Amino acid sequence: MLIFPFIALLFAASSASAQGNVEYNAAHNVTPITGTWSSGSKHVVTGPGFANPAQETFTYPKTTGVGYSFSDDGWYEIARYRFASNASEPNCIIGTVVWVHGHYELLGNGSIILTPAGDGYQQVQAPCAATSNFIQNYNYTEMFQHWQIVSDVNGGGGPKLQLFQFDGAPVAPLYLLSTEPNMLPKQVLRNVSATS
Repeated sequence: MLIFPFIALLFAASSASAQGNVEYNAAHNVTPITGTWSSGSKHVVTGPGFANPAQETFTYPKTTGVGYSFSDDGWYEIARYRFASNASEPNCIIGTVVWVHGHYELLGNGSIILTPAGDGYQQVQAPCAATSNFIQNYNYTEMFQHWQIVSDVNGGGGPKLQLFQFDGAPVAPLYLLSTEPNMLPKQVLRNVSATS
Protein backbone atom coordinates (compact mmCIF):
# COMPACT_ATOMS: atom_id res chain seq x y z
CA MET A 1 0.00 0.00 0.00
CA LEU A 2 2.90 2.36 0.71
CA ILE A 3 4.75 1.23 -2.44
CA PHE A 4 2.78 3.47 -4.84
CA PRO A 5 3.54 6.75 -2.98
CA PHE A 6 7.20 5.69 -2.77
CA ILE A 7 7.35 5.05 -6.53
CA ALA A 8 5.60 8.36 -7.17
CA LEU A 9 8.14 10.08 -4.91
CA LEU A 10 11.05 8.59 -6.85
CA PHE A 11 9.46 9.55 -10.18
CA ALA A 12 8.74 13.10 -9.01
CA ALA A 13 12.26 13.52 -7.64
CA SER A 14 13.94 12.19 -10.77
CA SER A 15 11.78 14.18 -13.19
CA ALA A 16 12.20 17.39 -11.20
CA SER A 17 15.96 16.93 -10.84
CA ALA A 18 16.19 16.54 -14.60
CA GLN A 19 14.60 19.97 -14.90
CA GLY A 20 17.05 21.59 -12.47
CA ASN A 21 16.63 23.07 -9.03
CA VAL A 22 13.66 25.22 -8.13
CA GLU A 23 14.48 28.84 -7.50
CA TYR A 24 12.47 30.23 -4.60
CA ASN A 25 11.99 33.95 -5.00
CA ALA A 26 9.52 36.68 -4.05
CA ALA A 27 7.32 35.90 -7.05
CA HIS A 28 6.88 32.32 -5.84
CA ASN A 29 7.02 32.68 -2.06
CA VAL A 30 5.98 35.98 -0.53
CA THR A 31 7.14 34.86 2.94
CA PRO A 32 9.23 32.03 4.40
CA ILE A 33 7.44 28.77 5.23
CA THR A 34 8.39 29.07 8.90
CA GLY A 35 5.50 29.87 11.21
CA THR A 36 2.04 28.55 12.09
CA TRP A 37 -0.53 27.88 9.37
CA SER A 38 -4.17 26.76 9.49
CA SER A 39 -6.90 25.91 7.01
CA GLY A 40 -10.45 27.18 6.61
CA SER A 41 -11.88 28.66 9.81
CA LYS A 42 -8.37 28.60 11.38
CA HIS A 43 -9.59 26.74 14.48
CA VAL A 44 -7.21 23.78 14.10
CA VAL A 45 -3.85 24.97 15.41
CA THR A 46 -0.73 23.06 16.38
CA GLY A 47 0.80 23.27 19.85
CA PRO A 48 -0.27 22.60 23.44
CA GLY A 49 -3.86 23.74 22.86
CA PHE A 50 -4.47 20.77 20.53
CA ALA A 51 -2.65 17.67 21.79
CA ASN A 52 -1.17 16.26 24.98
CA PRO A 53 1.04 13.38 23.75
CA ALA A 54 2.08 12.23 27.25
CA GLN A 55 -1.60 11.57 28.09
CA GLU A 56 -2.59 10.61 24.49
CA THR A 57 -5.43 13.14 24.57
CA PHE A 58 -6.76 15.92 22.35
CA THR A 59 -8.63 19.15 22.86
CA TYR A 60 -11.20 19.15 20.07
CA PRO A 61 -11.35 22.35 17.99
CA LYS A 62 -14.67 24.05 17.15
CA THR A 63 -14.48 22.93 13.51
CA THR A 64 -12.57 20.46 11.37
CA GLY A 65 -9.41 21.44 9.53
CA VAL A 66 -5.65 21.10 9.57
CA GLY A 67 -2.80 23.08 11.08
CA TYR A 68 0.93 23.03 10.31
CA SER A 69 3.91 24.64 11.98
CA PHE A 70 7.43 24.82 10.56
CA SER A 71 10.45 26.00 12.53
CA ASP A 72 13.62 27.47 11.07
CA ASP A 73 15.67 24.57 12.50
CA GLY A 74 13.83 21.90 10.49
CA TRP A 75 11.01 20.76 12.81
CA TYR A 76 7.38 20.48 11.77
CA GLU A 77 4.14 19.72 13.61
CA ILE A 78 0.74 18.75 12.19
CA ALA A 79 -2.71 18.91 13.80
CA ARG A 80 -5.64 17.36 11.88
CA TYR A 81 -9.32 17.03 12.72
CA ARG A 82 -11.47 15.39 10.05
CA PHE A 83 -14.73 13.56 9.40
CA ALA A 84 -15.31 10.97 6.67
CA SER A 85 -18.86 10.25 5.58
CA ASN A 86 -20.31 6.93 4.51
CA ALA A 87 -22.89 7.28 1.71
CA SER A 88 -24.40 3.84 2.27
CA GLU A 89 -24.70 4.40 6.04
CA PRO A 90 -25.05 8.15 6.74
CA ASN A 91 -25.09 7.60 10.52
CA CYS A 92 -21.64 5.96 10.37
CA ILE A 93 -19.46 9.08 10.12
CA ILE A 94 -15.83 8.43 11.10
CA GLY A 95 -13.99 11.15 13.03
CA THR A 96 -10.20 11.28 13.11
CA VAL A 97 -7.90 13.52 15.15
CA VAL A 98 -4.16 13.38 14.39
CA TRP A 99 -1.05 14.83 16.00
CA VAL A 100 2.45 14.24 14.62
CA HIS A 101 5.77 16.06 14.56
CA GLY A 102 9.28 15.51 13.28
CA HIS A 103 11.77 16.89 10.78
CA TYR A 104 11.08 18.44 7.39
CA GLU A 105 13.37 18.97 4.44
CA LEU A 106 12.92 21.37 1.52
CA LEU A 107 14.39 19.62 -1.51
CA GLY A 108 15.98 21.37 -4.47
CA ASN A 109 13.28 19.98 -6.80
CA GLY A 110 10.58 21.91 -4.92
CA SER A 111 9.32 19.01 -2.80
CA ILE A 112 8.90 18.83 0.97
CA ILE A 113 9.56 15.62 2.91
CA LEU A 114 8.07 15.31 6.42
CA THR A 115 9.71 12.56 8.51
CA PRO A 116 8.00 11.85 11.86
CA ALA A 117 9.87 11.61 15.17
CA GLY A 118 8.03 8.35 15.94
CA ASP A 119 5.67 9.49 18.70
CA GLY A 120 2.67 10.63 16.63
CA TYR A 121 -0.81 9.29 17.37
CA GLN A 122 -4.41 9.51 16.26
CA GLN A 123 -7.82 9.00 17.78
CA VAL A 124 -10.42 7.33 15.59
CA GLN A 125 -14.14 7.46 16.40
CA ALA A 126 -16.17 5.06 14.27
CA PRO A 127 -19.65 4.55 15.78
CA CYS A 128 -20.48 1.59 13.51
CA ALA A 129 -17.20 -0.30 13.99
CA ALA A 130 -16.55 -3.14 16.45
CA THR A 131 -14.33 -0.76 18.43
CA SER A 132 -15.93 2.65 18.27
CA ASN A 133 -13.22 4.82 19.84
CA PHE A 134 -9.50 4.02 19.93
CA ILE A 135 -6.01 5.57 19.94
CA GLN A 136 -3.29 4.27 17.64
CA ASN A 137 0.20 5.24 16.51
CA TYR A 138 0.42 7.63 13.55
CA ASN A 139 3.87 7.97 12.03
CA TYR A 140 3.80 8.24 8.25
CA THR A 141 6.43 9.97 6.19
CA GLU A 142 4.68 12.46 3.93
CA MET A 143 5.85 14.04 0.70
CA PHE A 144 4.46 17.14 -0.97
CA GLN A 145 5.42 17.37 -4.62
CA HIS A 146 5.71 21.14 -4.45
CA TRP A 147 4.47 24.18 -2.55
CA GLN A 148 4.04 27.89 -2.93
CA ILE A 149 3.18 30.86 -0.74
CA VAL A 150 1.17 33.61 -2.40
CA SER A 151 -0.80 36.64 -1.26
CA ASP A 152 -4.40 35.69 -0.56
CA VAL A 153 -6.11 38.37 -2.64
CA ASN A 154 -9.60 37.13 -1.67
CA GLY A 155 -8.92 36.86 2.05
CA GLY A 156 -7.29 40.15 2.98
CA GLY A 157 -3.94 39.86 1.23
CA GLY A 158 -2.15 37.80 3.88
CA PRO A 159 0.13 34.89 2.99
CA LYS A 160 -1.49 31.65 1.81
CA LEU A 161 0.46 28.36 1.73
CA GLN A 162 -0.58 25.88 -0.95
CA LEU A 163 0.79 22.35 -0.63
CA PHE A 164 0.49 19.78 -3.42
CA GLN A 165 0.34 16.04 -2.66
CA PHE A 166 2.77 13.50 -4.13
CA ASP A 167 0.47 13.19 -7.17
CA GLY A 168 0.22 16.96 -7.68
CA ALA A 169 -3.29 17.35 -6.22
CA PRO A 170 -3.64 20.49 -4.06
CA VAL A 171 -4.62 20.17 -0.42
CA ALA A 172 -6.73 22.72 1.43
CA PRO A 173 -4.94 26.10 1.45
CA LEU A 174 -3.35 27.20 4.72
CA TYR A 175 -3.32 30.73 6.08
CA LEU A 176 -0.55 32.26 8.16
CA LEU A 177 -1.55 32.71 11.81
CA SER A 178 1.89 33.61 13.14
CA THR A 179 5.43 33.92 11.81
CA GLU A 180 6.50 32.00 14.94
CA PRO A 181 5.87 28.23 15.01
CA ASN A 182 3.38 27.20 17.72
CA MET A 183 4.78 23.78 18.66
CA LEU A 184 5.14 21.32 21.47
CA PRO A 185 8.77 20.66 22.53
CA LYS A 186 11.06 19.40 19.76
CA GLN A 187 11.76 15.97 21.22
CA VAL A 188 10.03 12.59 21.57
CA LEU A 189 6.99 13.30 23.78
CA ARG A 190 5.20 9.98 24.04
CA ASN A 191 6.28 6.54 25.18
CA VAL A 192 5.78 4.37 22.11
CA SER A 193 7.30 1.16 23.50
CA ALA A 194 3.88 -0.07 24.67
CA THR A 195 1.09 -0.90 22.24
CA SER A 196 -1.61 1.75 22.23
